[in-house]
Amino acid sequence: MVPTMEQAHVLLSKHMANDALLKHAYAVSGVCRHFADKFGEDTEYWAAVGLLHDLDYERYPDEHCKKTAEIMAEEGLDPAFIRAVVSHGWGLCYDVEPISTMEKVLYATDELCGLINAAALMRPSKSVMDIEYSSVNKKFKDPRFAAGVNRDVIKNGAAMLGMELKDLIDETILGMRKVAAEIGLA
Repeated sequence: MVPTMEQAHVLLSKHMANDALLKHAYAVSGVCRHFADKFGEDTEYWAAVGLLHDLDYERYPDEHCKKTAEIMAEEGLDPAFIRAVVSHGWGLCYDVEPISTMEKVLYATDELCGLINAAALMRPSKSVMDIEYSSVNKKFKDPRFAAGVNRDVIKNGAAMLGMELKDLIDETILGMRKVAAEIGLA
């Protein structure tokens, strides 16, 4: 089964209550939806993948992606859907390499959403609505800023997509703007 967005929200609510993690899930979902629309793909499917990408992280951070795969299999979710979700952990905590465009988008933008979120919170507006590439890039170049964000993953993801880093950042900002209210960055 491939979950609808409604089913994905129900599943997420069973496994995640942390506000920051939920906002991150909504941000990644919005960005995945944005890219799906840009590439003429199934926006609901991509958004559901993005929404559920950190399903296990609150309860099982040391088994991230592994537990997600188990939970989703128990729920009867489609193996291709599960594969897409866990591919964002490639080279970090899981051995499923992103192959499809959707998987590459998820891989490239998961960490980037965290960086953009942190950069937006540093602005007087505390909003993603007025943040631009130059601000994000400045923060990207400073390894002390949002030190937990793996910049190599972002760069590798951009290369996998055949995108310049600037374009990936610009498109990710646009995707986050579409869900700014849900992620507290309006």
